[in-house]
Amino acid sequence: MWVYECHKMDFTKAGKLESQNEVQQPQQPTKGTSFFRTCFNGLNALSGVGILSIPYALAQGGWLSLLLLFLVAVLCWYTGLLLRRCMDTHPLIKTYPDIGERAFGYKGRAIVSVFMYVELYLVAVEFLILEGDNLDKLFPNTAFKVAGLKIRGKQAFVMLTSLIVLPTTWLKSLALLAYVSAGGVLASFILVICIFWVGAVDKVGFHENDSVLNWKGMPIAISMFAFCYCGHAVFPTLCSSMKDRSKFSKVLLVCFITSTINYGSMAVMGYLMFGEHLKSQVTLNLPIKKMSTKIAIYTTLINPLTKYAIITAPITTAIEETSLFRNSRSLSILIRTALVISTVIVALTIPFFGYVMAFIGSFLSVTASMLLPCLCYLKLNKAARKMGLELIIIVAILVAGLFIGVVGTFTSIKQIVNHL
Repeated sequence: MWVYECHKMDFTKAGKLESQNEVQQPQQPTKGTSFFRTCFNGLNALSGVGILSIPYALAQGGWLSLLLLFLVAVLCWYTGLLLRRCMDTHPLIKTYPDIGERAFGYKGRAIVSVFMYVELYLVAVEFLILEGDNLDKLFPNTAFKVAGLKIRGKQAFVMLTSLIVLPTTWLKSLALLAYVSAGGVLASFILVICIFWVGAVDKVGFHENDSVLNWKGMPIAISMFAFCYCGHAVFPTLCSSMKDRSKFSKVLLVCFITSTINYGSMAVMGYLMFGEHLKSQVTLNLPIKKMSTKIAIYTTLINPLTKYAIITAPITTAIEETSLFRNSRSLSILIRTALVISTVIVALTIPFFGYVMAFIGSFLSVTASMLLPCLCYLKLNKAARKMGLELIIIVAILVAGLFIGVVGTFTSIKQIVNHL
């Protein structure tokens, strides 16, 4: 998931948060954003690092798991509509935590916020793992010496990346980075074009014909699919920022259809090209000497460098607001530096991009994108609790979400532990 575009960054309220790589669109009460601008912001929310792993997810589940990608897209689209309906229950609801508070009080806001913060933190970790993996592919056998200690390969690049992004986390105004990081939509389309170019023009070919269904890999596959559609944290903010909020349902439809076409195309092409040999990031399978490969990898690398600070800003701001020295500049720098160091430690300890993504998808994304929207809607809308088609659909989503969450979380944690 990439970071959202915004005109002006404002992280001074705990309710205004970001999601998997996302900066929220601030409310503009007198002006508001247009339909097409909101569509762009919504696409930016759904166009993230998941595009790199969607072929691997398909390889894990087999061809029939592609149906689950479309199913997850439909379910998340519907829960996005539920969030929109939750907003209609009170005019002061502007953000996802506001919905949680309206439905379940302060505890509801706290639960929504915690899931969002943890998700943001792990996405920041994923950024470092991604940078380390892809830079190691571009510059193999690279090593650095730090205090007499030789650090090689991916670990060296993870640490180097952290040193590059560290100064950006000290900035209070992230408006410039927000504009640059808004290229998530463009980056996703460039990546799909590069993959097609490698297969069709660079003669890698589309020849693999592997398993139709792999039950063993299905939990990982569907967990990664869920990760790709975890933009719900910002949907209420995008809706409240529109000139005409009544059109937000159409925005969701456009965003989910477009992103699903993009994800589906990447999954099919990647699987046809590399089959069961796919790595957790499709860029790691590309022939390194080809120009299209270099374009794909550099496009992949640029965005996390600009988005890391934006992703971690809500976390550090929340910590600073609870501190006794909230206005201390030195304490702010110390907190932000400590957060970067902690993400480096996690990235070096658990350098498994695909399995970490599956954990985020199954535990955090399923909760935020499927379970919480349904629960909040049922709490806020008494009519929805009456037996009918709507209740049946919501209960079905809750059952499916719980199943994906439990099985996917267990499987991803098991895989991470096995690879440690």
